[in-house]
Amino acid sequence: MIATILLLASEPAIRKVISGALESAGYLVLSAEDLSSAMDWLKRCTPDLLMVRHYLEDTPGHDAAIYLRASLPGIPVLLVGGIPDDPGLTTRETFHGFQIFPKPFTAAELVGKVREMLPGKLPDNHRREGSRHQRAEE
Repeated sequence: MIATILLLASEPAIRKVISGALESAGYLVLSAEDLSSAMDWLKRCTPDLLMVRHYLEDTPGHDAAIYLRASLPGIPVLLVGGIPDDPGLTTRETFHGFQIFPKPFTAAELVGKVREMLPGKLPDNHRREGSRHQRAEE
């Protein structure tokens, strides 16, 4: 099964860039522009990771992440674009154990962070590569 990421980001360009990077790495990305859209996705499937843009148009990303994770206790959450010296993000208790991935970052760094957060959940392209290697060795 492909590792699935629910991405919540209000800006279309940011959704496109992040989705493109993760899909190129073999992940299935479910994009949502607002909290309501993200909740609709959660009614239909269970992602492996919640990725929420720190700054959203209609609600703080941190608050949206708390609300979404209430539906999936224990799911890893990555707040993307948070600024490390933001006073609201200075203690672990403040962001409820969510991981922060501050900007600026490259696509490779983002993919690396996702791999770190989803140990044992390989993206689809790694499974295909493993299958090819396995067949070659047989």
